[in-house]
Amino acid sequence: MADDKTKQGAADRARVAAGESYEVEYFARKHGISADAARDLIHNIGNDRAKLDAAAEQLKRTG
Repeated sequence: MADDKTKQGAADRARVAAGESYEVEYFARKHGISADAARDLIHNIGNDRAKLDAAAEQLKRTG
């Protein structure tokens, strides 16, 4: 079922919805990584945006 766009708030912004391609693509562009790398991070770490941001920055630093 589609994400209800009328029920957005802090809890919604704190997560990356792996099932929503636009969110995965935005996250990937934001960090300069591929969408596949973003999906791998979400799969391995979970959907917590703060943890994913830190992991993506680490991934960029290590190559």
